[in-house]
Amino acid sequence: YGELAKHNKDPIYTPIFDSESKNIYEDEIVESYKIEVDGSSADVNLIRRKDGIFYSLVRPEIGTATSVLLIELRNELVSMSTINMNELIDPTAFNAIKNRFFGDATNLIKSKIPNIDKDTEKLLTGKLMQDMLGLGDIEYLINDPGLEEIVIPSAKENIKVYSRKHGWLNTSLKVGREDEIINYSNIIARRIGRQITILSPLLDAHLVTGDRINAVLYPINTKGNTITIRKFARDPFTIVDLINNKTCDLDIASVIWLGTEFEMNILISGGTASGKTSFLNACMPFIPPNQRVISIEDTRELMLPEFLYWTPLVTRTPNPEGKGEVSMLDLLVNSLRMRPDRIILGEMRRKEEATVLFEAM
Repeated sequence: YGELAKHNKDPIYTPIFDSESKNIYEDEIVESYKIEVDGSSADVNLIRRKDGIFYSLVRPEIGTATSVLLIELRNELVSMSTINMNELIDPTAFNAIKNRFFGDATNLIKSKIPNIDKDTEKLLTGKLMQDMLGLGDIEYLINDPGLEEIVIPSAKENIKVYSRKHGWLNTSLKVGREDEIINYSNIIARRIGRQITILSPLLDAHLVTGDRINAVLYPINTKGNTITIRKFARDPFTIVDLINNKTCDLDIASVIWLGTEFEMNILISGGTASGKTSFLNACMPFIPPNQRVISIEDTRELMLPEFLYWTPLVTRTPNPEGKGEVSMLDLLVNSLRMRPDRIILGEMRRKEEATVLFEAM
């Protein structure tokens, strides 16, 4: 059905084989497109079924012999790669690591299979990069521009995604084992110098791409280990975009511009995923570019324009011994010694953070 979808712009009907029910039935493909990650690609088909729209990710199948070869290549790459811990936790160094790893993986594959064709080489290199430096097949979902949220509920359930057009969708992807979900959580935590363990089973973090991650381990989540990824737009909304798509009108934008220019306190409040951070980001260019901006957040979410004189600060949780915590109040007190013209506080969720908010005002 993937081939049929490529050559038809309108929704088509085609028989789909469901491995769980062992039945063939008529379903409608409402949308079909391709995602490319690190040289390897996958087809996405949004299929309208009786129980709603289903998100199907079709990747090239890898046989048993190729899987064994990939395990051997992974072991060799681990022994030959020279990546220190400082590089892993430095977001600016991550792209350099990926480029170096890509070169090593390509050379190793060519040495093992001299006559390999270009497409297969790209596929194997991409697979190695996703498994060793990324989150496996979930990297395709992270790079899908149509998704806002990705949820791994547990190893027993399929991954769920929130689509901008269609809302919550069930997917064809599933993480096979609970320890894989724990491994993904540890990979994310290590990159930002944090840890998630049985003693501290909650993690709030961000990926190199700026996407926000929340992880909860078993038994705090009684179903199993879970990861929630909140994706942020690679090209953030501007205030003009918000006016054009009728999120806010010209009068409201003008009032906020005046309030920002004359240094008034402004609060943005709303429910989960209502667009608070997106709206705050869109309002930031109202700040004069010659003023120093200091942001204080639990998890880095703000993406301010490059022309602003901006210093982003983030809190740090204590280590297992209860030491090393840097709270919002600590950062606020410190920021006052940095001669700020503007202080921007991130999401306020607790009583202590509300205290910091009023202290800042």
